[in-house]
Amino acid sequence: MASESQQKKFSFLEWFMNFDFYRKFLLPGFVLQSVVIAGGYGTGREIVEYFMQYGPKNGLLGMFFVTTILWAAVCAASFEFARLFRTYDYRSFFKHLIGGAWPLYEICYIILLFIVLGVCGAASGSILKETFNLPPLAGAGVFLLLIALLTYFGSRVIAAALSWWSFFLYIVYIVFLVLGFMKFSGNITESLSSGVNKPGWVMGGFQYAFYNLGCLPAILFVTRFIETRKEAIISGIFAGLLTILPGFFLYIVLLGAYPDVLTIEVPTYFALQRIGLTSLLITYMIVLFGTMIETGTGFIHAVNERINSYMLDKKGREISRTQRGAIGFVMALLGLLISSFGLIPLIARGYGTISWGFFILHGVALFTIGIYKIVKAKGKRVHESIKY
Repeated sequence: MASESQQKKFSFLEWFMNFDFYRKFLLPGFVLQSVVIAGGYGTGREIVEYFMQYGPKNGLLGMFFVTTILWAAVCAASFEFARLFRTYDYRSFFKHLIGGAWPLYEICYIILLFIVLGVCGAASGSILKETFNLPPLAGAGVFLLLIALLTYFGSRVIAAALSWWSFFLYIVYIVFLVLGFMKFSGNITESLSSGVNKPGWVMGGFQYAFYNLGCLPAILFVTRFIETRKEAIISGIFAGLLTILPGFFLYIVLLGAYPDVLTIEVPTYFALQRIGLTSLLITYMIVLFGTMIETGTGFIHAVNERINSYMLDKKGREISRTQRGAIGFVMALLGLLISSFGLIPLIARGYGTISWGFFILHGVALFTIGIYKIVKAKGKRVHESIKY
């Protein structure tokens, strides 16, 4: 029998997860940020590759005037499309959006999934080795087991884990920003006034935005409580802002080590070493390892939801918890095998190439076919609150 304290914690979790403002406007953004972070900016290599290499100021322009605006716009439109047609997994979402061409999206998604899992696997092994001097195999084992465990428990536990971890992550990133600015303020100011400006920042921000938007269908299961178009738009804007902010905090700190970070495989670790605070280094590495688990879980959970949708349509039954966990374990294991290609090549070539598929199949399709279907369906949808 659960203790009184455990019951109180569970009651608080129930209350917090059911709080309307939180679950409509903040939960989608927090979960998206949790899924994006490991493949988006956890190691810092992605920030360097798609923003900072074009110069300190141009990197900021790409981050806010390209990536953030695209994220907010695509999230808002996607949330509204999902609300109208009740498409809370990527299979049903893209069947409604692009019809018979939807398997093309699935191909892109699976490719991205394995690239991300490869990045997470490579980074996880490095984190435990650098921080605790443990063999990479230990990191791989924990990575596999925790993903299998979370995917086993399903949507509600995943939503709670991803959103709660985000609060902890934000605290750590804010501390990182403050301490980094105190340590490197002179270097940061010097970097911003360096006058290094290279072309390509628009394309960098564009590619970064769309390869990360491959994560979006993975979080549709937490948009079920959005009831109106206004809520979908506001939630989409919040999602764009909540997802970019930790990346911005990291960018500012990395400017303190510019231009040295341009050739470093894990720039975040490099900056933390320069700060010289061991406790922050260990805490950040633990948080980063947790984000690897979150990102892998989010991607694989979307596959489970897609399979579940198929099973309900064709067989009239859902997949079991054991099957969810087994799928998570096998896919994470395959991702770890891909990690042998190395972190920098996976990020530089893998992400940049796959972004074009998501741009065409999600971005272009959503703002042409999707907007047309949203306008045509106006007034026909009666929302029914769905619990996950």
